[in-house]
Amino acid sequence: MNASAPRPDALPAAGDGWKMLLTKEVLRFWRVSLQTIAAPVLSAVLYLMIFGHVLSDRVRVYPGVGYVAFLVPGLVMMSVLQNAFANSASSMVQSKIMGNLVFQLLTPLTAWHWFVAYVGAAIARGLAVGLGVYLVTLLYAPPRAAAVEWIAVFALLGAALMGVLGLLAGLWSDKFDQMAVFQNFLVMPMTFLAGVFYSIHSLPGVWQTLSHFNPFFYMVDGLRYGFFGVSDVSPWLSLAVSGGSLLAVSALTLHLLRTGYKLRY
Repeated sequence: MNASAPRPDALPAAGDGWKMLLTKEVLRFWRVSLQTIAAPVLSAVLYLMIFGHVLSDRVRVYPGVGYVAFLVPGLVMMSVLQNAFANSASSMVQSKIMGNLVFQLLTPLTAWHWFVAYVGAAIARGLAVGLGVYLVTLLYAPPRAAAVEWIAVFALLGAALMGVLGLLAGLWSDKFDQMAVFQNFLVMPMTFLAGVFYSIHSLPGVWQTLSHFNPFFYMVDGLRYGFFGVSDVSPWLSLAVSGGSLLAVSALTLHLLRTGYKLRY
């Protein structure tokens, strides 16, 4: 068996190995939760305090929704997206740099096992940070939940998509500098331009059109619909775009895992 890639077919010998890998990945961020969970929550709250204080009396987006309340879903989703991506990307790159990836390649784990473990841990971290942000923001805005099922769906979709994208970035990157390029020039701009701090209806026509090509916008807008029952686009459209993006990125990432792309050194 070629040790350059996770095994493509399920084997009984794999047993519960994927659960052990998932547990390892979860413990990896949980043991430094002050840095991986508390710090992102603090950053989001600072955004809320600054933007809310400056613009709360000047901006009205939806009828009956104050600007501080409007910010909450965007900040929650932004935190979910950024931290889910960071978890899977940094874990894969760190394993490459430290050289312990070869030990995982020698196991009977399949590509699916790797995928579930890395993305599952990323989802766990993203949702943990998002929940932390939401709980803290209750001090600044009353709780709103017009459609809890939509909140759950888009939070999970957002965390899963970014966990997969982070794994893809980790496979491509050989060092943290390369991962930072991916994060700073793709993830960060697309997140901030996804309507976290504004409604795209407030933008000029050209920028409104460009915003519709940003898949992150649909996740933010879909989550906002779950909170308020109103949004810039239909939640079903947001669901279709988010789900389609997840399927496309997952297919590519699984293919790279099966072929052992940049896994053996």
